[in-house]
Amino acid sequence: MIIKTPGINGFGKTNGCRDTGRAVIKELKDVNTNEEGREINKHLDLEEIHVNNDNLEEQSDLIYENSKKAFENNERVIFLGGDHSISYDIGKAFLDSEWENKEKCLIVFDAHADCMDPNKEPTHEEWLRGLIEKGFNPENVLLVCNRNLYKDEEDFLVKKKVKRVRIDDIENNLENVGDIITEFAFGKNTYLSIDIDAIDPAFAPATNYPVAGGISSRQFLYLAKRLNKIQELKAVDLVEIDLGIDKNYNFRTVKLAAKILAEFL
Repeated sequence: MIIKTPGINGFGKTNGCRDTGRAVIKELKDVNTNEEGREINKHLDLEEIHVNNDNLEEQSDLIYENSKKAFENNERVIFLGGDHSISYDIGKAFLDSEWENKEKCLIVFDAHADCMDPNKEPTHEEWLRGLIEKGFNPENVLLVCNRNLYKDEEDFLVKKKVKRVRIDDIENNLENVGDIITEFAFGKNTYLSIDIDAIDPAFAPATNYPVAGGISSRQFLYLAKRLNKIQELKAVDLVEIDLGIDKNYNFRTVKLAAKILAEFL
């Protein structure tokens, strides 16, 4: 199942992310095969969570309830945001869902840590800290591609023993990083969250908080191919693509997002 999730809570800076899900689905029609050459199934089970971005409490409740219901009825659910604030409510639903008696883990690709002190309804800058403080085991969280953190966030991650894969690790041995990530998820029900700014803005320019020095689109597609093989991959989200910015780049980022999505279909 693919759920378009136009949730935004980014201080007004992420409004252009609202309708990205529709744009990615539209671009998917031009993606014929995945990285392994397998034909993409275009007969998609599509839904949308209809949210009012001006009512954050209601938005949060709707995303949580719809996500939890989707987890109960599907082996895998893909969420197309929206900004990264949606991952807080999806993460809560993931945490509260009942599967086999296995640990749950969260793998986050993001240039940032998103671990500032959280608001009542965490924004895209604090959702991960909010989720950890809500009860997600920090030792079952793996951050990949972080490269722009505040000191308070760094201190929080160290204190909570959150695991990280750094950009240099990817640059030095991409295949080994694929092994590290899949071994981290082995035997666990897994939620994968992808902020497009994990990828270098040369390849994915349509984000409001670009950070130079990210991984290439080719490196990420290799890792996506590996991530798709995680046996208990239950949830994937793809967030923070701003259509207003991307129209100036011939929708380069949306086209990349469609390629990424194809790896998980």
